[in-house]
Amino acid sequence: MTATSAAKPQVRTLVSQVSEALRQEIEAGAFEPGDRLPSEAALTQVHSVSRTVIREAIAILRSDGLVETRKGAGVFALDPAVRQGSSPFSNLNTGRISEAIELLEMRSAFEIRSAGLAALRRSSAQLDAIVSAHDAVGRCLEGGDSTRESDFQFHFAIAEATQNTRFPQFLTLIRDGIVPRAELTATTGAQKPVPNPSLQQEHGAIVGAIMDGDGAAAEAAMTLHLDGSLRRYRDILRASLAR
Repeated sequence: MTATSAAKPQVRTLVSQVSEALRQEIEAGAFEPGDRLPSEAALTQVHSVSRTVIREAIAILRSDGLVETRKGAGVFALDPAVRQGSSPFSNLNTGRISEAIELLEMRSAFEIRSAGLAALRRSSAQLDAIVSAHDAVGRCLEGGDSTRESDFQFHFAIAEATQNTRFPQFLTLIRDGIVPRAELTATTGAQKPVPNPSLQQEHGAIVGAIMDGDGAAAEAAMTLHLDGSLRRYRDILRASLAR
């Protein structure tokens, strides 16, 4: 194993450690709703990590609805009680293929459009975030790690690049129902869906279209990506019902 490949899991571990530490502080009330978190520079000193680790940790908290970023002002804590409260999607049974299908059908309705808008509206910084999230998925695949968090961050980065705050807000709302394929079982059996062998290739096509500013191509690439997932889940459901 090279020094570079060994460092990648370490970076992911540091991100998890920092995000969890900040999460605990917010939930314990160390930061009241509306309080500004320490600056990026200050957090790097407190946790003895790089700015990249801090940024990725903040991105996790943001996608979890625990903080919000205000342009030019910094990162601010949100009310964790709101995040933990009842939501329209809090009763999802994430072990059922049938409910995964329902969620994917709904995601398609806005994520396809999200990709198109991201291609037309994304900033350079947001494109960098999308590419970074895409690379993170690749690292997880290479290391045999779960892509749960990195895959969500990829889709979340695209949602943010729409310049429409409702897209990332909605993706955060349904986050608890977005689960890795390895954790799903068929509705009436223990058979598991086959992992998507083309995940990184499909993500790459979406990234390329967004990079090119081609809204139609981005929507087509996202359609192919989500339709493939739906097809795999439906095949498993049909197989379970046929037994």
